[in-house]
Amino acid sequence: MLFRCFPAFTFFALLSGCADATSPITPESGAPLTVTVLAQGLEHPWSLAFLPGGEFLITERGGTLRRFHDGVLMKEPVPGVPAVVARGQGGLFDVLPHPRFEDNRRLYLSYAKACDGGATTAVGHGEYRDGKLHGFRDVLVADACSDTGQHFGGRLLFDDDGHLFLTIGDRGQRQRAQDTGDHAGSVLRLDQDGAAASGNPFANGGNGRAEIWSWGHRNPQGLALHPDTRQPWLNEHGPRGGDEINAVQPGVNYGWPEITYGREYYGPAIGETRREGLAQPLHYWVPSIAPSGFAFVSGDRYPQWRGDALSGALKLTHLNRVRFEGETPKQEVRYLQQREQRIRDVRQGPEGYLYVLTDSNDGQLLRVETD
Repeated sequence: MLFRCFPAFTFFALLSGCADATSPITPESGAPLTVTVLAQGLEHPWSLAFLPGGEFLITERGGTLRRFHDGVLMKEPVPGVPAVVARGQGGLFDVLPHPRFEDNRRLYLSYAKACDGGATTAVGHGEYRDGKLHGFRDVLVADACSDTGQHFGGRLLFDDDGHLFLTIGDRGQRQRAQDTGDHAGSVLRLDQDGAAASGNPFANGGNGRAEIWSWGHRNPQGLALHPDTRQPWLNEHGPRGGDEINAVQPGVNYGWPEITYGREYYGPAIGETRREGLAQPLHYWVPSIAPSGFAFVSGDRYPQWRGDALSGALKLTHLNRVRFEGETPKQEVRYLQQREQRIRDVRQGPEGYLYVLTDSNDGQLLRVETD
């Protein structure tokens, strides 16, 4: 099991021990981007997916799935979506096509589902045809029930081997993130029908749930495959400061709430900033930007950004770009600050353009381009 020194784990750190912690890199303000508003009037949009033939699907947190096609946001929502608990931070979360969607038309949704005394995070799939979702069924209902209405996680990702990753927040009950006996505060790795994937840290027993890949997370809301390593990276919310980017490795404890660079909302420190056996983040933000949505840039449309990590920022209302060399952050640049819009999701489409969703009761779908 490998644990990182801040700002990054390296082979030399493994040999010689951890170097002293350094401060986060100083963010820069980026040059203006060209922004095209493709759609507006979305009710707190949460996630964006691209389908063959140019159709986009957009989730709205209140429980609707919307279609955007041929430049038009369809008025009527997609039928067949499960009932969601749209309370607090709960609602309809991610939408993700199966890797072989063109063959099986399978579409995955994550959402807040009612449970005894509150709500939890669930994921399921149905068959999407002719603008309708047919036969939706849950494949996993997380053991993360709470009446808090907070920290559901809810991001989905397929890796190159067809494993399905799902993030679960700590549900506002922070010590659950250190308890591998339930799903709260963890990243789950599943097969395509929701069972624990073979090779998971606790798949063959031990003091943990078989679905858990990593734990010690507060509220991960962005998830993407690294373009070189093809391993999942995520961003996650800290409290007052301490938002993080982590490269998610199996069996690793990412520390919340035992270690964090954030503080209580009323001021005092929370635990420590480092402890042996708990992983340091690759990058952290103080003060919090409230990251949501995560993507790595590829292709030729943004050649100066290739390989960089993008996050939406809800609290500090910008598009955030971090350049890494390996796992070491080298530069942070912030864009779209003048628009003062909460950015909930950021995705790169199949034709190479970057798209973002803004989070409000009049949310927008934007395409952003560099000059």
